[in-house]
Amino acid sequence: MSVSTSAIPLAETLRSRRQRLAEQFDRPVLLWSGQPSARNFPANVYPFRANSHFLYFAGLPLMNAAVRLADGQLTLFMDEATPAEALWHGPSPGREAVAAEMGADRALPLAELANQAADTVTLGVQDSATRAQQQRLSRLAEPSADLTLIQAIVQLRMQHDADAIAQIRRAAAVSIAAHKAGMATTPSARTEAEVRAAMEQVILGQGMTCAYSSIVTVHGEVLHNEHYHHSLAAGELLLADVGAETEAGWASDITRTWPISGQFSSTQRDLYDVVLAAHDACIAAAKPGVEYRDLHLLACRTLAAGLADLGILQGQPDDLIEQDAHALFFPHGVGHLLGLDVHDMEDLGDLAGYAPGRRRSDRFGLGFLRLDRPLLPHMVVTIEPGFYQVPGLLNDPQRRDRYRQLVNWERLAQFADVRGIRIEDDVLITETGCKVLTAALPTAAEQVEALVN
Repeated sequence: MSVSTSAIPLAETLRSRRQRLAEQFDRPVLLWSGQPSARNFPANVYPFRANSHFLYFAGLPLMNAAVRLADGQLTLFMDEATPAEALWHGPSPGREAVAAEMGADRALPLAELANQAADTVTLGVQDSATRAQQQRLSRLAEPSADLTLIQAIVQLRMQHDADAIAQIRRAAAVSIAAHKAGMATTPSARTEAEVRAAMEQVILGQGMTCAYSSIVTVHGEVLHNEHYHHSLAAGELLLADVGAETEAGWASDITRTWPISGQFSSTQRDLYDVVLAAHDACIAAAKPGVEYRDLHLLACRTLAAGLADLGILQGQPDDLIEQDAHALFFPHGVGHLLGLDVHDMEDLGDLAGYAPGRRRSDRFGLGFLRLDRPLLPHMVVTIEPGFYQVPGLLNDPQRRDRYRQLVNWERLAQFADVRGIRIEDDVLITETGCKVLTAALPTAAEQVEALVN
């Protein structure tokens, strides 16, 4: 069952994580893995995915299990497989074997949870059955009462240890192969679904799953488009946002945009290079101590300057950003934390993404920023600027009136063959700078064209 990929044994890595939590929080914590949710009747369930906080400290994707953390010690609660489960699902490791692999100090049946849950605090899981059990036996953490616990877990999970980084590297390598397969398939594919299938085949073939619902679309202006029925036609761009997740739950997240014909048109190339310039500027500036918000604003400024050079925006870049004119074409933030979740720890809301004392802006150009913290060594973040022509934004009468002097609408119409472009990489912050974990997948337009051809 082992899922460790570094030279350090899994149990040793997990003990270190638990000890570091104990140094910051001195009360017992109870974490559940969760259980599958039914699709339409109890025996037909959605694919199971263990809770990420459980995975961080327990390491193994167990179903219907829990761990109690206290003073750096771990007690595992899980039941042995029943004869019926063994009949349908085959043999599985016993409780003691699982406990040994994760370095648990004790292993008990689930029925013992009721005797061990007193005075514990927990973090909620997503499935309703487990959450109801949590509420009966423990107390769900709340920011007002348990901020110390939440901040301790955020700090631990935000700066990755060697095993976590090795896992993310594995996921990134498989994602790179998947994107190359998608590009190679495009010339012979008829629909988005065929390209998606080629990409996800690579991920599944490596024993991994998708870290999120894949986005493979000719309608790149739909930011989270999860429909795959559109036909592929020469002259269009295909945007693919696809990432693998390892068996232990560690994610990757890559986006590339490529021409279906194998060659960008002149207008597509112009806008692609503007987005790439923003992407490259942010990566060049990423290092410890830099505010992630400043990377976002750097992307905005680079995009605004590029769009002004193309005649789409009218004005000085800083003035355009002050008025949020760039957000007509780049409404989201430049990226997010990456780890055990693709948007890491967003189950904790902005307590993870935003440094203490910071709040989301209500500005059009900043409201969707997912991360507002100074960068630290061993963080992994995404850098993903984009350009989108979203009808709901560009055709909104109030916005058209507000920006009538800042957007050259006639010039913009000349770029009608670009619905959406996004370029996204996974970036590890090092002690002195950063390393792009997904750099083996090219971003330069000529190299992207070559992969398609």
